[in-house]
Amino acid sequence: MLSNFIKQQRKKLNLTQEQISEILNISRPTYNQIEQGQRDLTLSEADKLASLFNISFEDFKNCKDKKPEINTPNKKHKQSKKSEIRISVPQKNLIKFKEALLYILSKVGAKPNIGEAVIYKILYFIDFDYFEKFEEQIIGATYIKNHFGPTPIEFKKIADKMIEEKELLKLSEKYFKFTQKKYLPLRNPDLSLFSAREMNHINDVLSRLSDKNAKEMEIYSHEDIPWKTTEDGKAIPYESVFYRDEHYSVRNYEDEL
Repeated sequence: MLSNFIKQQRKKLNLTQEQISEILNISRPTYNQIEQGQRDLTLSEADKLASLFNISFEDFKNCKDKKPEINTPNKKHKQSKKSEIRISVPQKNLIKFKEALLYILSKVGAKPNIGEAVIYKILYFIDFDYFEKFEEQIIGATYIKNHFGPTPIEFKKIADKMIEEKELLKLSEKYFKFTQKKYLPLRNPDLSLFSAREMNHINDVLSRLSDKNAKEMEIYSHEDIPWKTTEDGKAIPYESVFYRDEHYSVRNYEDEL
């Protein structure tokens, strides 16, 4: 059944029902009905899921998983352009992800406006601003475009593991009329993993953005060229930072002329 196939593909990507519902711009209960076989997908929703799962629309309809990719020493695996964007460029550094998250939370996590949604955007601007400046990664997470802004798909798996290992504490608090998911660090970050240039960059992003609330960050991220030029539900390519306008660009291109 298509409903079971969708559930299997979601779990392969370590995504929650809530994250998928945001990508489809529907409520979580409505998405749950899809996985329970109680609601049919619209054509647009099916297309978004096929793109997210990185399979063709025809294979998605037929509940056909993509073939496993096999590399041999004498044969280089050829990836499509779409596949390269799916896994993001540059490569992920999950260890740095954990330590950067702990550092961010130690610096600004106690602020009343800093909930999960704001953390997503802070991580996004740390990653994409640094890539524009230096064409190198700090974290290198994969960010999906959804209705509320860029969402790092690795976040939940990493955060859940850190909670299990008592490195993070997850709380729910009221912020005005909204219920806000907050995280607090339970250990100090290992900053030896970061260069002075990386730390200066992270601190600069925190100084610029950590006073914005979730709605302000949503609006701000929606005007950034990488988010604007990516289709809903797809991974935001890092290279798109080089097409930013003056309001968002953080690299001094004049010095390179």
